[in-house]
Amino acid sequence: MPDTPSPHDVAEPVETASGPEPIDADLALLGEETAGEAREFLAVLRGVGSGESPEQAIPLLLLAVSQILVTGARLGAITDVVPAEQFETDLGADFDVEHLRESLGSLLTGLDEYCEVVDPMTRPELGESTLSGDLAEVSAALVHGLRHYADGRISEALWWWQFSYLSDWGARATGALRALQSIMSHIRLDADEDTVAEAEFDALHR
Repeated sequence: MPDTPSPHDVAEPVETASGPEPIDADLALLGEETAGEAREFLAVLRGVGSGESPEQAIPLLLLAVSQILVTGARLGAITDVVPAEQFETDLGADFDVEHLRESLGSLLTGLDEYCEVVDPMTRPELGESTLSGDLAEVSAALVHGLRHYADGRISEALWWWQFSYLSDWGARATGALRALQSIMSHIRLDADEDTVAEAEFDALHR
């Protein structure tokens, strides 16, 4: 991304509460794509939490967390986003994630808690976490940015998504992904060999 964008690199001003916000075209596109990925992640979590397809819960969560981490990595890789306004606009009450946390915790009973390295660079000791808690907090951070985005404050939304990815939800999502991958590995690899052989035979002779 060039330091000084040409006029052709600047999107049409976006109307905000305080007036039009001129924004770099690349950032405008990144904001649109990030908002779309955030909405998709939240939709998957709501669906899983509602118990729509409990047998597919782990695969769906594995895919959703993997995808949102790709989105986060893209935010973390670019230079710091500078919001158009110096102070963050008051959005009112924080998004309530307790219902999502509780529904996921209930669905993941027996699998919810996991251990992780606190920080592989500075704090190698083990800590405890929960999938339901981590996924709920990731959701809260994404929703906070979506509220800015919906109000037309694209640079504010990107700043928040980027900052919160680097400071909190990136690590939470990474820990959750590792736990989900471990669960999936045990599900697929710890099955009884005779059961697997019978399933393979049935599939081949169907």
